[in-house]
Amino acid sequence: MADAARLYTPAEAGAVSGLKLKAVHNAIDKRIVGDASGEGGRFLTGEDLVRLRVWRGVGDTLSAERRQRLFNAIRAAPLARTVKADDLLIVDVGEARRQVDRRLRDLEAAETVVCKDGATLGGEAVFRGTRIPVYGVVAMLEAGASVEELLAGYPKLTARLLDLARTWVAAHPRRGRPKSLGDLGLTVKSVRRAPLKPDPLSGRTKAVPSAAE
Repeated sequence: MADAARLYTPAEAGAVSGLKLKAVHNAIDKRIVGDASGEGGRFLTGEDLVRLRVWRGVGDTLSAERRQRLFNAIRAAPLARTVKADDLLIVDVGEARRQVDRRLRDLEAAETVVCKDGATLGGEAVFRGTRIPVYGVVAMLEAGASVEELLAGYPKLTARLLDLARTWVAAHPRRGRPKSLGDLGLTVKSVRRAPLKPDPLSGRTKAVPSAAE
């Protein structure tokens, strides 16, 4: 279960709820979830995370007024498995809570497998016990490298570690200009070509990194 005393940053809330960081800030601005610090910061509670997960599920199917009634009902019955949004919609809040709890455990686990040490890659976040940069690995996944390719290139990693890396990076987005693979001390070992929709001007395809070291 979520720690009632724990507060979460918008980035952590996004990693747990599955929403993009911009969407979390939008939810705060719209007062769908609110500042829990009382100091003008943008911190969220575990219950806020549940509301964000529900919001992700119902999307824009509810008007602002109906959504607020739903969240008021969730707040009034924090242990209820289902909550009636209106005469036509019943929300499985229990499942949303289970998903949030699972993602919170993933976030906690991610914090234990990622570390920063000034003596390793200049303080770059790496998988604990290795010199493998976490941001670089996740960047390769987002660029199109498959899990199988990365595991072949990095025998010390596992599919579970790659999942946790995605969670960690979502909770700790890098600020400023993204570093290139070269900046991280990585070199591309091979590339593969992923077909894109035809370009009427050039018809070119883009090379996608498949593994690096």
